[in-house]
Amino acid sequence: MAIATLGAGCFWGVEHFLRQIEGVEEVLCGYMGGHLDQPSYQQVKTGETGHAEVVQIQFDPQQVSFEQLLEVFWQHHNPTTLHRQGVDVGSQYRSVIFFHSPEQQAEAERSKQQAGQQGYWAGKTIVTEIAPAQRFWLAEEYHQNYLAKNEQPSCHLPFY
Repeated sequence: MAIATLGAGCFWGVEHFLRQIEGVEEVLCGYMGGHLDQPSYQQVKTGETGHAEVVQIQFDPQQVSFEQLLEVFWQHHNPTTLHRQGVDVGSQYRSVIFFHSPEQQAEAERSKQQAGQQGYWAGKTIVTEIAPAQRFWLAEEYHQNYLAKNEQPSCHLPFY
């Protein structure tokens, strides 16, 4: 199994889409990239901890590639808005790819460049941060698989 960590604004929507991919074994909502140990949602949502809302994906690279996960990532959030996804504003909602290996870093850079050159985001400035993975802090249980538990449609709209 391999791990990927992606931030696309509110974690609920991107979690929902990633769960549907064959080869994805688990998707967990959580926080990464900040300076506070064991942050709570109440702390992260202030924007003062430095954390981003992220999903951590456990996947079988024999069934689904990191590149394929990134394709879904680009489709289900707006990577051109700095520290904002729709009505959610703040660095905790930033677009970010936390890489777990040099190979993931290279693929993230290539994918980001490609996203800005073709498809829906062509010609637009992609502001997605690409950074080394840090400690992942699991979000509270009520955030896990939130949309399914609450029978709500996605809070992210597919862009293409």
